[in-house]
Amino acid sequence: MRSITFLFCLLFAFNMGCKQEPEPNPEPNEPEEPVGIEEPDFYRGGDLSYVNEMEDCGATYLDENGEEKDPFEIFKEAGTNLIRVRAWHTPDWTNYSTFEDVKKTIRRAKDQGINVLLDLHLSDDWADPGKQKVPAAWLPVVNNTFLLGDSVYNYTYRYLTALDKEGLLPEMVQIGNETNIEILQDPNQSYERINWERNGFLLQEGINAAKKVRQESGKQLAIMLHVAQPENALWFFDEATQNNVGGYDWIGISYYSKWSTYSMENLPQAISTLKNTYNRRVMVVETAYAFTLNNADAAGNIIGSDALVNGYPATEEGQLTYLKDLEAAIKEGGGEGLVYWEPAWVSSSCTTRWGNGSHWDNATLFKQDYTPNMGMSWYSGN
Repeated sequence: MRSITFLFCLLFAFNMGCKQEPEPNPEPNEPEEPVGIEEPDFYRGGDLSYVNEMEDCGATYLDENGEEKDPFEIFKEAGTNLIRVRAWHTPDWTNYSTFEDVKKTIRRAKDQGINVLLDLHLSDDWADPGKQKVPAAWLPVVNNTFLLGDSVYNYTYRYLTALDKEGLLPEMVQIGNETNIEILQDPNQSYERINWERNGFLLQEGINAAKKVRQESGKQLAIMLHVAQPENALWFFDEATQNNVGGYDWIGISYYSKWSTYSMENLPQAISTLKNTYNRRVMVVETAYAFTLNNADAAGNIIGSDALVNGYPATEEGQLTYLKDLEAAIKEGGGEGLVYWEPAWVSSSCTTRWGNGSHWDNATLFKQDYTPNMGMSWYSGN
């Protein structure tokens, strides 16, 4: 059996590899040593994964004076202290969120002195609460949990080590994106419920790999697990803990009023429960709100009137107030950060699978003339 496993490793060495011995799982309720990076009192971040593509499609970003400026500089000057960037394994449908594109984004963030949160989707495409598709390179071993876990470990380890060699190791890394359902699914099978023996093992292998990089590099690397919407995080981390998933530092959650059953008033209790029950730090790593209902292009906007919250109109003032109130709710629950999702996904000549332009142009932190809107001032903390 060991010889068969070894042959499998040789066959898929480039995309997977095989480590010699599995890492032991830590006790799930014993947190790691505090991550000692120089940290702000509160993380105010932005996911800028789309910026390189937008610029290649002709988008320009203007400062408040109407002068063209590097968008990373605009965010730095506004007060942004964390940049999030997504990574896909081997996408065959886009040239972005690849390893080379991720390096470019991280370098731009670090050039501005901004911390980085790397979001490993563990997929060739969008991973979210509705889909967690295994990368094509790992499909041959999708039903062999040990070999698939080995692939997760080596991919995570090699990705982070390669970044470190170029001085681009992020300060934080997510093992998966919005992992509400079982990760690394075979597209030819159905998954009615999470098989935690498999799911927990795969998540733990990613965590263990990141811990190994942290140990070998001697650098600070916080590890995060990410679930969409607080109501899902509550049961997810309970089940993960029961299945010995541990060794991570942060719980990341998405909070979109359109898709959550939790009001902002209920959010502090959920965050407090997550923080105190699992002894982890908590951050909202995705949110957004519309500043207008106007559509700037042929790509339909995702956040429309159905996503509005009472008391927060789809105006610049409404967007800014929403962010301020959301930050206050996060802090009340003991949370330590808020990341705006794709504040720079402006309208451009780019084409998505569903339309020409941006599906987010009414929910960015730029007006539709590419100058910062009022929402951008949220980063200053005033």
